Amino acid sequence: MTTSAATAPTAVHALAPPRWQGVFWSLPEIRWSAGALVLFLVGGIAQVTGAPAPAYWALYLACYAVGGWEPAWAAVKALREKTLDVDLLMIVAALGAAAIGQVFDGALLIVIFATSGALEAFATRRTADAVRGLTDLAPEQATLVDGDGADRQVAAVDLAVGDRVLVRPGERVPGDGRVIAGASEVNQASITGEPLPVDKTVGDEVFAGTSNGTGVLTVDVTRPAGDSVVARIATMVEEASATKARTQLFIEKVEQRYSVGVVATTLAIFTIPLLAGDDLQGALLRSMTFLIVASPCAVVLATMPPLLSAIANAGRRGVLVKSAVVMEHLGSVDVVALDKTGTLTTGAPTVVAIRPLPAGPCGEKDLLALAAAAEADSEHPVGQAIVAAARARGIDLLPATDFRAEVGRGITAGVAGFTVTVAAPGPDLDRVPALTAMVEGEQAQGHTAVVVALDGRPVGVLAVADELRPEAAAAVTALRAATAAEPVLLTGDNAQAAATLAAQVGLTDVRAGLLPEDKVTAVRELQADGRRVLLLGDGINDAAAIAADDVGVAMGGVGSDLALSSAV
Repeated sequence: MTTSAATAPTAVHALAPPRWQGVFWSLPEIRWSAGALVLFLVGGIAQVTGAPAPAYWALYLACYAVGGWEPAWAAVKALREKTLDVDLLMIVAALGAAAIGQVFDGALLIVIFATSGALEAFATRRTADAVRGLTDLAPEQATLVDGDGADRQVAAVDLAVGDRVLVRPGERVPGDGRVIAGASEVNQASITGEPLPVDKTVGDEVFAGTSNGTGVLTVDVTRPAGDSVVARIATMVEEASATKARTQLFIEKVEQRYSVGVVATTLAIFTIPLLAGDDLQGALLRSMTFLIVASPCAVVLATMPPLLSAIANAGRRGVLVKSAVVMEHLGSVDVVALDKTGTLTTGAPTVVAIRPLPAGPCGEKDLLALAAAAEADSEHPVGQAIVAAARARGIDLLPATDFRAEVGRGITAGVAGFTVTVAAPGPDLDRVPALTAMVEGEQAQGHTAVVVALDGRPVGVLAVADELRPEAAAAVTALRAATAAEPVLLTGDNAQAAATLAAQVGLTDVRAGLLPEDKVTAVRELQADGRRVLLLGDGINDAAAIAADDVGVAMGGVGSDLALSSAV
């Protein structure tokens, strides 16, 4: 989960744990806090088992040094700037505890504070790494086509508006631009969320970081590398994080005043009784007791148990919470925004209908078997979905020969003595009225329709779509009941597909065809109306909106690293 300018950082990962293990122990803050915890525990064991006081005091003081040197240094720097902060308050409280003989309490304060700093450093590091990973989506090298037609390798970051680049099969597009030659299918799910590759021909727009399919494209660069869609997503995430930091100014003011008040009160509790004739030890004991009780760790200890209990309860139900504060922020959410692909749907194309022509030569099984045999060597997601559907039904694939793929159109192969074609509906579709009706019927439902033909004669239609998650409708109903507001669908997919899915799950507020910045705008509009927005998403195209909302939920397992890290 994440917070906008109105909230403190909040985070949830749904369904699967985050991929954090490689980062965890690389941070010095983690190692220092772990060392302090070990020393504290060993000191505690030594104390309760009757070890000599110098032994466990030495362990506790070592805990002070290991876990407290960083906040102590921060406190020194604050004093140089003539300010007081919680770092100073904590260090003085810990030293005061030792001064009155309560070294155990002081060491506990140090451990809690060191752990808090380590977790903050970890969250910051993961977000920064994820943003760097996003910018790495665009390839480092690009094939630049010179004016004489020769090509050479250049750094993608050096591409300028007007440059022409060659994108070969399987390569990633190095920059935002427009196709000026060639045709191919491009997988741009990371940007728009569309589950199926999109056919690109002359005049179509392509985005940096998207994956080219089987064709060759010549692209005229229309934006510099720093202004590409994928770069703007990273910028929006960073800007949202900066906005969150600025909103903490109010808290920092309160912290400053609180620290000054505690220090002033501690001095008063020490000096006034002393001036009134109290002994030094009694005055010191009272003032240090007040300082320890007034330290922020007292508040932490009072609030964390119920929050940790809630986090554990969520974890048993498959939701991993990255911040305890989420349990407070979730209660204030009054509208939920949902991504479509990979969130309400599985994110993978699936054959949803097999429709042979009436009175045609093929039944459903034969139609699927022939199409799957022809598509066996295809790398296109639609072809792979057809093959998977056949195997799921226990159909053995027949051998195929002379496989040919035509970019943006379909494939042809020889199967069982027939020339089998699996292709997008062509301009001659009207010649077979029944076929036209079937194709239009599937397209009206937001499905991708492909026509299967034997020896040039259409025999049926296969419909492919991103499959709805079985629990999606119930989840939408539950969200509506929990917030007393209509959930909002935000998707980069086309309007027809979005409307079809919305009807299936009961959504009425649908906003389709959105680029990542459009999703951020939609979230801001909801917030401008005074709403507290929770956004559920999974893809890179959701990351900026997740960073901009009030509470963000990222789909673990299927979610991109950036979406997971933006939920912070």
